[in-house]
Amino acid sequence: MGVNPHDTVDKHFTRLKPDQQRALAKLGIRTIRDLLYHFPARYENAGPTGTIAGVTAGAEVTLYGTVRKPETRKTWKSRRPIAEAYLEDASGKIKMMWFSQPYIAKTLHDGMVVKVSGRIGGQGTKIYLANPEIDKTPVTPDTIHDSLFTTGTAPESEPLYPIYPESQGVSSLWFLHAVRKIFESKVHENILDPLPKEVLERYNLPTLSSALVFIHAPRQLNDATAARKRFAFEEVFSLQIIMQQRRQALLKEEALPVVVNRKALADFIHSFPFPATEAQKNAIESIVSDFEKTHPMLRLLEGDVGSGKTAVAAATAYLVATSLPKGRIAGTLQVAYLCPTEILAKQHFSTFVSYFKDHPIPIGLITGSECRKFPSKVRYEESTKVSKAAFKKMVANGEIPIIIGTHALIEKSLSFKYFAYAIIDEQHRFGTMHRQKLATKGAVAPHLLSMTATPIPRTLALTIYGDLDLTILDQMPVGRKPVITEVLGPEKREKAYERVRTELATGHQAYVICPRIDEPDPAKQMALQAKSVKAEAGRLKREVFKTATIDILHSKMKPSEKEETMKRFESGDTDILVATSVVEVGVNVPNATVILVEGAERFGLAQLHQLRGRVIRSTHQSYCFALPESFGQATKDRMKAFTTAKNGFELAEYDLALRGAGELTGGRQWGVSDIAMEALKNIKLVEAARTEATKLVANDPVLKNHPLLSDRVAAADREMHLE
Repeated sequence: MGVNPHDTVDKHFTRLKPDQQRALAKLGIRTIRDLLYHFPARYENAGPTGTIAGVTAGAEVTLYGTVRKPETRKTWKSRRPIAEAYLEDASGKIKMMWFSQPYIAKTLHDGMVVKVSGRIGGQGTKIYLANPEIDKTPVTPDTIHDSLFTTGTAPESEPLYPIYPESQGVSSLWFLHAVRKIFESKVHENILDPLPKEVLERYNLPTLSSALVFIHAPRQLNDATAARKRFAFEEVFSLQIIMQQRRQALLKEEALPVVVNRKALADFIHSFPFPATEAQKNAIESIVSDFEKTHPMLRLLEGDVGSGKTAVAAATAYLVATSLPKGRIAGTLQVAYLCPTEILAKQHFSTFVSYFKDHPIPIGLITGSECRKFPSKVRYEESTKVSKAAFKKMVANGEIPIIIGTHALIEKSLSFKYFAYAIIDEQHRFGTMHRQKLATKGAVAPHLLSMTATPIPRTLALTIYGDLDLTILDQMPVGRKPVITEVLGPEKREKAYERVRTELATGHQAYVICPRIDEPDPAKQMALQAKSVKAEAGRLKREVFKTATIDILHSKMKPSEKEETMKRFESGDTDILVATSVVEVGVNVPNATVILVEGAERFGLAQLHQLRGRVIRSTHQSYCFALPESFGQATKDRMKAFTTAKNGFELAEYDLALRGAGELTGGRQWGVSDIAMEALKNIKLVEAARTEATKLVANDPVLKNHPLLSDRVAAADREMHLE
């Protein structure tokens, strides 16, 4: 009986050691199919001809060849034992040396064909392979191709050698042997292809069995590229089907009707302490139009840092919070505003209180540490603390129309009476499960507005947020000046300090951002040069800003400590706040006009842009200084983009091209593989997958006629729900 793709790996590979079993489990590899879907991360040119002659001192190499003259000897001075042998190929030979490992010579014999990997030591003509790893049963590219391809064509001049993601216990070489063994059993030919034949033909994609061979054993890079394109399409296509199915299901649901009073809305917007931009007015109108439909809204509001998303949220929340539930003469519909951090939740609560101070609408705050309600019974213009039990009772009775909070909002014990509108701030920080937990809080599906200040490339928005309509805030409030951004090397650091002194002298404040909270222990000090919040705050006080008031903020502080720190900074009692990227999202102190980012190369471009956004909260001229610790070419390229990109959207596209979507968004939280994340650089592929998914779901909503694809989509949906 043949091998079944659903057989467990340990059934097929009976001699697995405990550390290998642990490593495979860590990599999520349980079945033979899982193993085939563990794709190479990259490929090396490792042909058996012409390589030895081309090696240079200091290089890391992988070579194929024949062992000649293995022997042991002792060094002349230290009498240290050494194993020696020559590796020979068609282009020449090179000595291999294993220091203090004489036993290796006994495992080799003259004429043995091997694969070796290691560093070239020595200089000039006296070069050698120092302590190379040796594979005595190598799979040469020729061997792989001969066993897999039946075309009879000659191998390419430079065959490719796959390099796999490893884990302690299983090496890339182990995967190479394992995959060859599976291919020899022809099990890959028995895995049914989930992609419809007409889709494969329309986009010239290889079949599943061919793609598996192409990705693990490509004759040339084009083979691997075609295979990766196919697997990326399969995954993005599956995600798009999920999104289209969600949209279809949503269109069949009924939302709680929101009374749209445009005159009252215009008056509310007019009461803002600033004139609304055209982009804000357009965004509000898009949301209001969705409220007028019978089914729930699903919309993503994407706005650059400081573009005024909170005002859009407040205006639309006002409409909902002044709408009577259908058939009732008292009470209002309710709004839930979910924030990723306590700092941000409290800040939005404070902002909403300022927007609603002339409107008699109760607003609540719920976090892990406290509950508050506005207005206070004692003083209308202030909020008051209430117990969690009392707060939950008021929400359940419908007495608080607008509730702002952290994850505490989605606790089972918090229930709403007339839940009609869910707002999620910094959507990318929440997984799909958070969104769905919030969406099921009411008796019917609420209108949903997801917001993000992290600019998302179009391809990513179409895929990860494929079920959402997209609105972009691409205008800044009147009077905002672009932040002057400079990248400074160590020798120019004083320029940044001088700017901080100038800003402090005019009554403004500053941020200093560090990558770490604490100093590493002394044993690791040399390896980790990144500045820490605690040590840098001390150094700045002692040596640089001796008369300034300096405070620190980081994620390990208690919520009450963070709140006190932020209060001191917001009130102007603190001159300089030294912090980690905990201030990245939403912290709003208009008087802060300069930010220094230490170890800038350790942050993603989107993150740097968010940090820079902390000093774009007023009409004052503001400054951002990026202070990298290293200046390699990659750092130079990224820092150049950071200083020259016109806006966050342009920066996000650059970040996607440079680093890939996985790093850009924390893609693993979405259950999206690296191969699909890389594919998100390809707008044509994403749009093609979206077009096909829309067409397919329209004709076959539950994939009744495509059972294999239905199974594939269900697996993708399960992955997206893993938190």
